[in-house]
Amino acid sequence: MKECVVVIPTYNEIENIEAIVRKVFSLAQPFDILIVDDGSPDGTALKVKQLQSEFSGQLHLLERKGKQGLGTAYIHGFKWALKEGYRYMFEMDADFSHNPNDLVRLYEACAVEGHDVAIGSRYIKGVNVVNWPMGRVLMSYFAGVYVRFVMGVDIMDPTAGFICYKREVLQGIGLDHIRFVGYAFQIEMKFNAWKYGYKLTEVPIIFTDRTRGESKMSTKIFKEAVLGVLYLKIRSFFKTYIRHNEPQPIKILQVTEMV
Repeated sequence: MKECVVVIPTYNEIENIEAIVRKVFSLAQPFDILIVDDGSPDGTALKVKQLQSEFSGQLHLLERKGKQGLGTAYIHGFKWALKEGYRYMFEMDADFSHNPNDLVRLYEACAVEGHDVAIGSRYIKGVNVVNWPMGRVLMSYFAGVYVRFVMGVDIMDPTAGFICYKREVLQGIGLDHIRFVGYAFQIEMKFNAWKYGYKLTEVPIIFTDRTRGESKMSTKIFKEAVLGVLYLKIRSFFKTYIRHNEPQPIKILQVTEMV
């Protein structure tokens, strides 16, 4: 079985993609990379293809037509990684807002310390965000307060997008049943992992807002997250959380024999 793959969704990341790829491959802990590109018109996928000749067998690319949402990009990447046999799968942005050095700490939280999900948390030790305006910091922080209040899950940074999952988690929660595609996707994945009984931990990181390219955040994405929390909580009242990689209850049909 293969060990680690970092799934990185991209759309117009030509300014960052080569640097992030080279940085991840420079780490002492080996990581493969899967780029999921949504038809970037700036040539991001073409640059990845050029780099593949240098990093054969380590750098992979899935190309999709048009912007289909962050959540579907990760689901697409996770399904590929499960099929390829990876043991640990990571989420990470392409723009260096997540420090690639922290990949090792997330990996150790799962592989060494025994957790099932390791979350790179901006808020587990104060507020560790650089280059964000105060309004966005407050919006992000209080989004976490809102999620904890409504859903009852003890995660300081439920909207975080820098994560390590064990393959058993992604198999167990049923990726085909994930509903949201924007930032509510991040909340849904963590909530489901918690409801299915997996062990979650938060690893403190420093989040640095992108210095190159454009942010993908929008009010539409934020609205989806707010309403999505209510939907997930209400749905949880009517859902039985049985892991999809475990045997399902067998229904026995009783047949009355006619004499």
